[in-house]
Amino acid sequence: MRKLLAGLAAAAFSLPAAHAAQPTPWQIDFQPAATGMMEQIAWFENYTLWFIVPITLLVLLLIGWCIVRFRASVNPVPSRTSHNTTIEVIWTVAPVIVLLAIAIPSFQLLTAQYTPPEEPKLTLKASGNQWNWDYEYQLEEPLSFNSRMIPDEERAAAGKEDRAVYPRLLAVDNEVVVPVSAMVRVLVTANDVLHAFAMPAFGIKTDAVPGRINEVWFKADKEGLY
Repeated sequence: MRKLLAGLAAAAFSLPAAHAAQPTPWQIDFQPAATGMMEQIAWFENYTLWFIVPITLLVLLLIGWCIVRFRASVNPVPSRTSHNTTIEVIWTVAPVIVLLAIAIPSFQLLTAQYTPPEEPKLTLKASGNQWNWDYEYQLEEPLSFNSRMIPDEERAAAGKEDRAVYPRLLAVDNEVVVPVSAMVRVLVTANDVLHAFAMPAFGIKTDAVPGRINEVWFKADKEGLY
């Protein structure tokens, strides 16, 4: 595994990324999924929109109808209706059905996120600092290094002048390299204050808390720089 990581690291620093999921200007949706878990998250987002959009439009329509239909000029004497059984049953049952339709796949997704389907092939420890990260591959011979944001004046020396591959404020001097199609476990903590470890294209994000270790996992499906 150590030789494999060394070979992958050499390839990562000498070749352009085969696939790169990065933030784009005016982006309003998720980054392209690079893991099966992120594909499930993207599906769930689209699924919930089928409920959110119609409900929002219905509420706006009802508000507009009430404003026009029951305005003071056409209703000088307000209705004194105290209840309507049919309406009360509808606005009780309908939300319950909608909530169940959203809750069931939501719980299934949460369960999948916290239940790795197989044992990890590699364990990586990530420790947050102000303003960089320490990484440690937990192998027979542990390999550790620091990863910091690379200043613009150091880009040329590092061979990272292409901002399409190495974006501003996201390029670092030492990237984390992991195998494709292998289960990777990440142990996340912090050395000073609260941080957050996130990889949008992988569908993972967790807090980095001093004195505590949180755990996430992923299985990358595509080669690239994320």
